[in-house]
Amino acid sequence: MVIDARSGEVLHARNADTRLHPASLTKMMTLYVVFDAVKRGEISMDTEVRISRFAASEPPSKLGLRAGQKIAMRYLVRAAAVKSANDAATALGEAISGSEAAFARRMTATAKALGMTRTTFKNAHGLTESGHLSTARDMTLLGRHLFYDFPEYYNLFSRTSTDAGLRTVNNTNRRLLGAYKGADGIKTGYTRAAGFNLVASAERGGERIIATVFGGRSSATRNAKVAELLDLGFARAPSRVAVRKPVKPDLGSTSAASVVVARSLRPIPRPVPAATLVADAGPAAEEVTRAVTEAISIAATPIPEPRPEGELEVVTRMSSSGGRHWGINLGNFGSRYDAERILLKTALVEIGTLDDALRKVVQGPSGYQANFVGMTQERAALACRRLAARDMDCATLGPAG
Repeated sequence: MVIDARSGEVLHARNADTRLHPASLTKMMTLYVVFDAVKRGEISMDTEVRISRFAASEPPSKLGLRAGQKIAMRYLVRAAAVKSANDAATALGEAISGSEAAFARRMTATAKALGMTRTTFKNAHGLTESGHLSTARDMTLLGRHLFYDFPEYYNLFSRTSTDAGLRTVNNTNRRLLGAYKGADGIKTGYTRAAGFNLVASAERGGERIIATVFGGRSSATRNAKVAELLDLGFARAPSRVAVRKPVKPDLGSTSAASVVVARSLRPIPRPVPAATLVADAGPAAEEVTRAVTEAISIAATPIPEPRPEGELEVVTRMSSSGGRHWGINLGNFGSRYDAERILLKTALVEIGTLDDALRKVVQGPSGYQANFVGMTQERAALACRRLAARDMDCATLGPAG
């Protein structure tokens, strides 16, 4: 598939709609979803991600992550984009959606919203899995959206090497980047089932061409074919054409997390009546008031990105899971009052994810458990990730929990 990226015009296509294994071209969508999540405020590039045993066990290519270690989100992004690290891709999916399976569903929903009608994702890295398929047309479309929808991150794909936290990694596409004039991305892919795949973009004299090849016999023959297709694209593309950027889709329904819909001026804060605090938190109103004050102070520094002074982010939540049978546990406490106090404090700190949840104290043989209940699975996982980013204890509770 060859297109003029400026207009989206197809300049050449052959078997472009045949569903094939995308291999690590998959990571283009992994990163698209990550960039979208960062833009929404679900997570930030500075978030410290704890690596699961599952992510650490992914086969090469990999960064070499260890189970239990923490690493900044930005390094996982660099490792996935440049080195095509499978462990980093899985860790990204888990950080965003709580599990790779949930993240793959979000990837597929995002693909549909972008118009990738013949693509289904089953994982975040692209290793061969039944039903994990795409086409040259769909991946070319995704490459164009990456360039226009997230230009602030596109330079990642042109780096011949980058600091990935644990070490410096080299770009799997560095040979084409170094050999073809104007080439500045995007992504390679290889598995035995897929062969050698590549989505490449190059710019010359104000013209930008994107070319995609699936199923090359070797990296050398693949690169030669892509160079030939890029040459064909530059030869056929008009020297001047009006740029028609692709329409960025509304991805609200693809995310289980907060979706920004508007911003309004922050109202002048009003004092909270002591009676209200006592009614919600029980006795010892002065201590509760101090807890609330502390929570408001913490909440004044949002996670993951600070908002401009004088503005309030108005959000609405959309979930793909349906049932609200999940919850989170904040720990076990010595008294009901202590459990209620931490629930109130946490509700104020994480009002964006917990304002619809119900606060519930459960007495057990070892004390009082502080729980939020009545949540979707995705919402519970997101709340725990955000609380963990504040160094607060949190564990998800399943339907039976």
